[in-house]
Amino acid sequence: MNKILQAIALTLMLLPAFSLSGCYARTGETATSNQQSETTLSEAGLRLVPLSIQTSDAVHDFVVEVAETSAQQARGLMFRTEMPSDKGMIFPFPEDRVASFWMKNTVIPLDIIFIRRDGTIESVAANTTPYSLDSVRSNEPVATVLEIAAGRAAELGIGPGDTVTWR
Repeated sequence: MNKILQAIALTLMLLPAFSLSGCYARTGETATSNQQSETTLSEAGLRLVPLSIQTSDAVHDFVVEVAETSAQQARGLMFRTEMPSDKGMIFPFPEDRVASFWMKNTVIPLDIIFIRRDGTIESVAANTTPYSLDSVRSNEPVATVLEIAAGRAAELGIGPGDTVTWR
């Protein structure tokens, strides 16, 4: 009986500590929830960011997935079956390089836009061929590549010299 009373007393003494621990966990969960709401993720788990392209006569807004890691960049838009007209994927590189892409396992045609470090468009590879193993390359070293739905660059008048900004 004495051991039971000691266990009850110990439990009563530790109960406030467990309650405090529970409050801390909830606070942590709330902070995590707030961070997640600030960082929106795509269905594929990639960070989504706003992107704008300034042409000679308009600004065109997109929401793009950021392929940040080498694994994300290697997968790109492979196996996707659709690309909404206001969406895309951006591939930022840590150092400028001649970028080379192929369409292996890419179901949908894309416009591939090569972007210099200063944000200007170097070139556009329009209407790339799904499943093609042909290399689609920039003409010079670039810092970033943007993929959007095929035909959108021509439709919006996007071309070399236009400016891309994103966060």
